[in-house]
Amino acid sequence: MENMGILEAKRAEFDTLLSDIAEYAMTKKEFSPLAYETAKYCFMDTIGCGLLALAFPQCTKLLGPVVDGAEFKDGVRVPGTSYKLEPERGAFNVGAMVRWLDFNDTWLAAEWGHPSDNLGAIYALGDYISRKNIKEGKKGFTLKEILEFMIKAHEIQGVLALENSFNAVGLDHVLLVRIASTAVASVMLGGSFEEVRNAVSLAFVDGCSLRTYRHAPNTGSRKSWAAGDASARGVNLALKALKGEMGYPTALSAKFWGFEDVNMKGKKLVVKQKFDSYVMENVLFKISFPAEFHAQTAVECALKLHNEAKNKLKDIEKIIITTQESGHRIINKVGELANPADRDHCIQYMVAIPLIYGELKAEHYEDNIAANPLVDELRSKMEVLVDDRYTKEYLESDKRSIANAVQIFYRDGTKSEKVEVEYPVGHKRRRDEGIPLLVKKFHNALATRLSPKKCKAISALFEESKKAYDTPFVTISELFAL
Repeated sequence: MENMGILEAKRAEFDTLLSDIAEYAMTKKEFSPLAYETAKYCFMDTIGCGLLALAFPQCTKLLGPVVDGAEFKDGVRVPGTSYKLEPERGAFNVGAMVRWLDFNDTWLAAEWGHPSDNLGAIYALGDYISRKNIKEGKKGFTLKEILEFMIKAHEIQGVLALENSFNAVGLDHVLLVRIASTAVASVMLGGSFEEVRNAVSLAFVDGCSLRTYRHAPNTGSRKSWAAGDASARGVNLALKALKGEMGYPTALSAKFWGFEDVNMKGKKLVVKQKFDSYVMENVLFKISFPAEFHAQTAVECALKLHNEAKNKLKDIEKIIITTQESGHRIINKVGELANPADRDHCIQYMVAIPLIYGELKAEHYEDNIAANPLVDELRSKMEVLVDDRYTKEYLESDKRSIANAVQIFYRDGTKSEKVEVEYPVGHKRRRDEGIPLLVKKFHNALATRLSPKKCKAISALFEESKKAYDTPFVTISELFAL
């Protein structure tokens, strides 16, 4: 065994990044009107996605208490259900629901991810703490306070993702959910600066899940509940820290044993901008399609070609999909697709479906649709190319485009136009177009699970931002519960 030398036992100062995250999470501040408004729509969309997921038995079989009957009267109300759970399990339930269909918001940078996954922890603790406080004669959280926690969680996860690629070393982005959820959960529980910082250090010490379950040949349904697991772990670590569990000052930088040496192959974590509200203000919404975000514009391109191609699908010789390097790396997938989780991360599948059916819904990933021989026939004719400009502008902070193009070539020598879409409808550059569609998506989701009376009350509440911001969170959680 390698000789590690004599170790210095003296306690070191905390790594700067751990202190910065804790300080930001604890700081009470007023954010920009854009941040609050975007957070409101993010909350609506995220819960709506969770309600839609309740139609899928693979999701609902994982929900509820850890064991049957382990509920309690003042527990977390899980949206769209009658469950009342302790907060850690409540966080898993909400987190798994909102991520299940891959239809909630997205952040793309050196690392990818879905910052609204942190709503698992925030919703659960927001409801639990509010009920506890009210029972003790104190105030619970308002929706505005919940939105502030969302803005902070988005920022912690998203800023850490800007320069640091965890996927490049085979690790999964849910690490960032655990870190952000831990930081914000510790503050929600009333932690001191030292307790919050200790909790964040514990989140890094946990290491990270492998991305094995997101990639062939192992793609599977864990990718749909991994973020729920991470947000629940954030609640767990926050509770431990507030009971006095110690922190680990050089959890990142410790030689050989620290996060950077063990998990990042010695590369230091980099943060080049201050934590504020940049991520929430610029977050990407999935509005039109439940599809991995790098393919959103490819699906839009395919839909534009549907009318031309629908009666000539058997006459297609080849289809060229042009994408960014990240899309090529994550979702360019050939061969047999084993399950829905495999299919919603295959750009060829996500282009074939709208070419055939003129739409793409969550149901299109199920086995009965995948069994259509025309799907794999079209997939076999597809070639995926990388455009250097798409890759460059994907990373530029003033653009953050997610461009794709699709062109069809027919056996008779003719070809379609090359349809190119650079910004999906959920992008900040298309907000005016996207928000009415997002609200419609939300209303449709409510109607799948809640009574007409509750749907009407929720719609009216969120119509006026000031009214929504001032509403006690327990009022909102009761509206969403059965």
